[in-house]
Amino acid sequence: MEATEIRRTVELEDHHWWYRERRAILARELRELSRRGAPGRALDIGAAGGGNTRVLVRHGWDALVADFSEIAVELARERGLKAIHADARDLPLPDGSFDLVLAFDVLEHIQEDHLAAREIVRVLRPGGTALITVPCDMELWSAHDVASGHVRRYTRDGLRDLLTSQGLVLDRLWSWNVLLRPVVALRRKHTSGSDVVETSRLVNLALSTVIVAERYLPVRSLPGVSLIARAHRPRSLSVSIT
Repeated sequence: MEATEIRRTVELEDHHWWYRERRAILARELRELSRRGAPGRALDIGAAGGGNTRVLVRHGWDALVADFSEIAVELARERGLKAIHADARDLPLPDGSFDLVLAFDVLEHIQEDHLAAREIVRVLRPGGTALITVPCDMELWSAHDVASGHVRRYTRDGLRDLLTSQGLVLDRLWSWNVLLRPVVALRRKHTSGSDVVETSRLVNLALSTVIVAERYLPVRSLPGVSLIARAHRPRSLSVSIT
């Protein structure tokens, strides 16, 4: 992700409808994990300033940001977060050292995404959880993806195969931003760059209302704009990691 895109993300994420609802999704997953035991160590890969990392900290996790961008690391540290410069394909971290790994909109930026998936498995403790989001469906490919530094968008089968081939066990895979997909598809046909932009308060409220409605509707199996995966590292890796 380019420096300008990272700074735009940091400026927008506290109030923008898309980032706010994604943090709400993360918070729900963390509450579910907390019912299984106390929070432990968490790694947020590609945190771009640490908006989601702050959610981890608020829920009691000992969280670390790992980002390829020095600017992202600097911004995360300015927010009081622990952060290191790291390549997701070769993390400078010990095996099995985290109870939870986040990779929110990271894999689509990496040509060798299997190496990043392998590293997620490696740094997870046996039984640890991975939460991963990616943009879906190459039919939605647009100038937004180019401006955001994407190299691909994923199908359900493609993401499932990537994660399971590296040793993760998939617990759940669902679509997100389903209701607004037609709007996104139309908008991206007519834009020349990233659509991560400031909106008016009224538009932001309207879009927030729509995206929040997905919490209560049976739409997770329908095509959306993003995919969300929850997976875990098995206590004994019996598959071949390639």
